[in-house]
Amino acid sequence: MAEMIFEEDWRDTDEKAKTQKLEREKRAIMGYERERIFFQSRIGDIIRERGWQAEVPPWYGSLEEGIFHEVYGLAGLAPWAYDTDEKYRNSSSAKLIGERMYCLIGGVSRLQPQRFSARRREQLKRALLLASPRERLEEGFHEVYLQNGIRITIFSGERTKEGQDVMVFRKYILQQLTFEELARLRTIPADAIPLFHSMIRLGLNILIAGPVRSGKTTFLQVWQKQEDDTLEGLAISTDPETPWHELMPDAPIMQLVADGKELDTVMKSLLRGDNDYILLEEMRDAAAFRLALAITSAGTMRSKATIHSSDAVQIPYKMASAICEAYGGNQQNLIARVFQNFQLVFLFRQLPADRAEKRLAEISAYTYDAENDAAAVHTICRYIPSESQWRWNAAVPWQHLRSSAMTQKEEEEWEKMQNLLEKLEKRNPIMGKCTIYPRYYRPDSKEGGPK
Repeated sequence: MAEMIFEEDWRDTDEKAKTQKLEREKRAIMGYERERIFFQSRIGDIIRERGWQAEVPPWYGSLEEGIFHEVYGLAGLAPWAYDTDEKYRNSSSAKLIGERMYCLIGGVSRLQPQRFSARRREQLKRALLLASPRERLEEGFHEVYLQNGIRITIFSGERTKEGQDVMVFRKYILQQLTFEELARLRTIPADAIPLFHSMIRLGLNILIAGPVRSGKTTFLQVWQKQEDDTLEGLAISTDPETPWHELMPDAPIMQLVADGKELDTVMKSLLRGDNDYILLEEMRDAAAFRLALAITSAGTMRSKATIHSSDAVQIPYKMASAICEAYGGNQQNLIARVFQNFQLVFLFRQLPADRAEKRLAEISAYTYDAENDAAAVHTICRYIPSESQWRWNAAVPWQHLRSSAMTQKEEEEWEKMQNLLEKLEKRNPIMGKCTIYPRYYRPDSKEGGPK
């Protein structure tokens, strides 16, 4: 009935006002607070004027809220998306599979009582695609974002079985983007926070690795927020996932959305830029890998990138082989450049027993000895699940990164970082081998790849 009343209002509206109303409806669907409040208030007025009464499903807080979300919003997903139900506050993902809704609660995907008819799912899909006008409705795969940062992946049409279309919703549950908050959640060790700040001051280039939903992007955001906001940055992502202009409003960060051929097109211009650092979110193809190496090869420090990988040792080979396959080049030289250009890899994982729990699994250091043409991976931190603690190793040959051109302040910071590492190692040393010389790096061989 409420929908019919709004349709009557629409028919009685002139063309200019229709355009304004359509934009307001679009913004309400995309999750803008002001527009949502406007429509819920209007619905509340209608309810009072008509004296409506109805049984409200338990996942809605009020009748006007329920009507709004059924007409304009996310339907039964709204309590999860807007944290209006306590049980959803710490749920990082929700899935619609056909008419069924599942939410990750306590590390387990639990079936919820809400049901979504085929008509309502199609309506929801159309509404969500308003957030990305370039997305074509008939395509079977979409990635879109709501105004509050929720990321949505949609599979439908020929990509799914009949009646089993899929929508995957992901949201960030971290309330404060700080190392202290990550430590409170046991994602990182609290006693390593001073070490991380020292690494940031030194301007080390880092890779943040792990599978999907392991906390890579959150760690990138936390690390970057500690950066000097007077430095100029360039953020490149395949999707507009992180609003850096909101997280760091005073920092001069240029934000580009591009991948594949789009990156190839703008690469020369990017290399001529005078940015102090680069942020690469979701590096997943040869174009992104090549850009990361090209910019860091020019001496750019403080750069950060996320990559889907569960093994720090294999990342240089993965990047180099992808570049060679797409653009050609010498694979061994490219592998060496990864070891030269990036200093640290932070690897994250979910705990198998509770997928809502994320852990910093390892920190690895890349080193390259130019004199002996040797590349190595040094484990400097490892999480031991059976002990629920992190162990440390301070024996990393950082000499190749230190030079006589360093200022006294830089020398002091290097000493400080090393001392912090040694203190961590003294308390909880790693047992066993900590250095790997990858077999795939064989500069004297014409062959490439792991053996």
